[in-house]
Amino acid sequence: MPPRKGLRKLLSRIVVDTRPLKIPAFRRLWMSTAVTAVGSQLTAVAVPKQIFDLTGSSGYVGLTGAVALVPLLVFGLWGGAIADAVDRRKLLLVTNVGLTVTSALLWLQAFAGIGSVWLVLGLLAVNQAFFAINMPTRSAVVARLVPAALMPSANALNTTMATFGAVFGPLFGGALIPVIGLSTLYLVDVGALAVTLIAVWRLPSIPPLGEGARKAGISSVIDGFRYLAVQKVLLASFVVDIIAMVAGMPRALVPEMAERTFGDPPGGGPALGLLYAAMPAGAVLIGLFSGWLHRVQRHGVAVVLAICCWGVAMAGFGLAHSLWLAVLFMAAGGAADMVSSVYRQAILLTATTDEMRGRLSGVFTVVVAGGPRIADLTHGWSASAWGTRVAATGGGFLVIILVLASLAVLPTFWRYRAAVEEAS
Repeated sequence: MPPRKGLRKLLSRIVVDTRPLKIPAFRRLWMSTAVTAVGSQLTAVAVPKQIFDLTGSSGYVGLTGAVALVPLLVFGLWGGAIADAVDRRKLLLVTNVGLTVTSALLWLQAFAGIGSVWLVLGLLAVNQAFFAINMPTRSAVVARLVPAALMPSANALNTTMATFGAVFGPLFGGALIPVIGLSTLYLVDVGALAVTLIAVWRLPSIPPLGEGARKAGISSVIDGFRYLAVQKVLLASFVVDIIAMVAGMPRALVPEMAERTFGDPPGGGPALGLLYAAMPAGAVLIGLFSGWLHRVQRHGVAVVLAICCWGVAMAGFGLAHSLWLAVLFMAAGGAADMVSSVYRQAILLTATTDEMRGRLSGVFTVVVAGGPRIADLTHGWSASAWGTRVAATGGGFLVIILVLASLAVLPTFWRYRAAVEEAS
């Protein structure tokens, strides 16, 4: 085999698998995700900055987290039920219009200089409600557009782009505010969301499968939890993710460790930025070299091993005395979490019937959003009682212990395999 051809074959096995992008409908959906990945992060930077400018209080800035979390939890679950009852393309259009309008109103109030903290928080809450409905709908749509064999590759593409936005969106936002101003930053997000409307408009109709009308009330949400309770593989995928996030996510410890362990000045320094950026950077890196992911068929084993690697990385982070070693462990944790996320989403979308995908995707959204916030609380308390090193290291080892214990209760998860042959 010629060296050049051999190199291309090797790269095709390790570089991100782009075959799902050959499917026109998925390509349009992914492009809309790509545009909003950075745009949404601009608003995530602008809102706290505006709140601080108006109040001069970090307490009010912290309130934005609670204001965003409540609609995310409520509408994440309800939005999944709606996604199972209506045409998902139409629901994506409605929620994208809602996101565009609320972002436009955020721009208008900033441009007009209204100066109302509660108006900003209210618009943020409405924005997050539309976002919470949009996310499970977008996730459920993927399974209708992409063959099951390419699901890990499609998830890797989506997750890589979302993580890219999480890394570079705040950097762009922080750099642009002094240049174009706060209100214009909101306007950039409005423009990005308007572009996504074009991509979503061109998607095919995606009505519910099967016959009969469905309702999207509380009983429908409860039915989703009942379905989850009897689907042991799906239940286990949520359990291990909750374990990984709640027991192992040391995000709340970063400010204290940056200053007291790695020598940052009190006002902040390079350690803080490096530690916050390391985890999403590791996720982006594994996403760019994710071509091998679709070749793994034992998804349950892959998730368990990835979460155990996450636990080891978080324990290593807690024990690290060198900043660069700590950054390396955080990046390794981000890479492990990326692998786990890709396979958990593949399991969710392939092991769930279509009439339940929206609701289960809503639960997934709530777990992903809520787990780290609970971890902030538990790690903060643990650090106050025993110190940051014990909190981070103990949490990492606890992840491994609890995940292995969960397999004793739900052993079918370890044996779970992808139910399809590899796509050509």
